[in-house]
Amino acid sequence: MISVKRKEDKFFDMFVDFSKKVHKSALMMRDFMNDTSNTEVKYQEIKDLEKQCDEMLHSIYTELDNSFITPIDREDIHAIGNALDDIIDYIETTSSRILIFDIKETRGYINEFCDLIVEATSEVINLMVEFKIMKKSKILQEKIWLINKLEDAGDKLYRDSLKQLFKETDAIEIIKWKEILERMEKAIDSCEDVANMVKGVVMKNA
Repeated sequence: MISVKRKEDKFFDMFVDFSKKVHKSALMMRDFMNDTSNTEVKYQEIKDLEKQCDEMLHSIYTELDNSFITPIDREDIHAIGNALDDIIDYIETTSSRILIFDIKETRGYINEFCDLIVEATSEVINLMVEFKIMKKSKILQEKIWLINKLEDAGDKLYRDSLKQLFKETDAIEIIKWKEILERMEKAIDSCEDVANMVKGVVMKNA
């Protein structure tokens, strides 16, 4: 029984480790946005971390294939792993645009977005820690609600930022920043996707 329990716990532990890497990438992106010097080096560090997450996702798939018993439905493990990977993918592509567009200076609403993504990914770590003990946790629903609220704040910031952006007259600048904003908005949306998936699993296992 002990060995089976450890086998089951492995998926939750992998989710926690995965979410920590995702949060680290968010911190790196914020640093990247706050200081756009050495963009090649900073982007490569984020890209390397994204590759580590790809490898971690593959490990989840492998473990899933080799497991006779899983703590939650297989499709839920698969979906949560993919959603975590989506977050860092959007963080990586956001960062790549800073490099590709040769951005020298960011804007206030971009820094606000970075702070939101950092906070949301931090809460995803907390969510995954509580997810492991979902039947005993007293704050799991609170963590789901908080991530939903952060995504709501992200939606509002996205709308407000676009409204501000479209007041400008330089079409190229509008295109650049719109593309960056879209990816940042998708990153925080993916945090909510993870939270909603966890909520669904909790309801199925209540």
